[in-house]
Amino acid sequence: MKLGLINSAFAQANKGTKFGLEQTKRIGFDTVDIFTDPLDINAKERKLIKSTCATLKLPIKSICCVAVGLIDFNPSVARFHVERVKRYLDLCKEFGCDNLLLVIGEYIWQQEVIPPSEQWKTGVANVREIGNYAKKLGLEIAIELEPFDLSLVNSVDTMLRFLDDVALPNVLANCDISHLHLVRVPPKEVKRLTGRIAHVHLSDCNGKTHGDLPPGRGVTPIKRYLAAIRDTGFDRTVSIELEYSPQPDKIVEWVTEAYERTDAIMRELDCRS
Repeated sequence: MKLGLINSAFAQANKGTKFGLEQTKRIGFDTVDIFTDPLDINAKERKLIKSTCATLKLPIKSICCVAVGLIDFNPSVARFHVERVKRYLDLCKEFGCDNLLLVIGEYIWQQEVIPPSEQWKTGVANVREIGNYAKKLGLEIAIELEPFDLSLVNSVDTMLRFLDDVALPNVLANCDISHLHLVRVPPKEVKRLTGRIAHVHLSDCNGKTHGDLPPGRGVTPIKRYLAAIRDTGFDRTVSIELEYSPQPDKIVEWVTEAYERTDAIMRELDCRS
């Protein structure tokens, strides 16, 4: 497996794009994932990301996209988000990515006003449309399993059901290790996703709330989950996700700590390539 970093770790610490990418390479990461929005990013920033990564020989594996409007009950809102995600896919193609990491959102109004089945159908239909668009570009979509009660995809069961309903070979799962722990998915359950994992996120948490901490700062059995993912035959990219460091001025140390601890786990499991 390759070890990557989502560049939001540096961006949320108010560090410049070039600085973050250069530190990512210097620390030792194999790849990087980009957190940006194609409707906000300008041509100069796009060029900076692409040229800096090329110079550093730091492949961009994924772009992260939160598109909760894909399940909005207003057709105009859903249509906007379908087109917005297509622009994300265009940017993935431009950057040479493997996949688009997609967060599709949550049921609204506690599932009491709009039937949950209707929001599910809307999500499936819209992801199928963007999945077909991605297929034309030679890209995959990785659906993230979210650890929240009302998320559409918040368990192995709902992930498999969603992927089956979309029914496209290039729409696959993202395994987020701390999310799996937060929703109490035993590591042995990961084998049910064999052949259907496109991407992996790795971080730690306190076992109760979303955290995105460096490994070792929480209680997530990261080694057991990563071993289970390895045993599915997955041999692609594991990206460390670190959000909102409590000490932004020490973000380099924060990221370095996460890298060193993850690298050690991967080498113990003999899965770092």
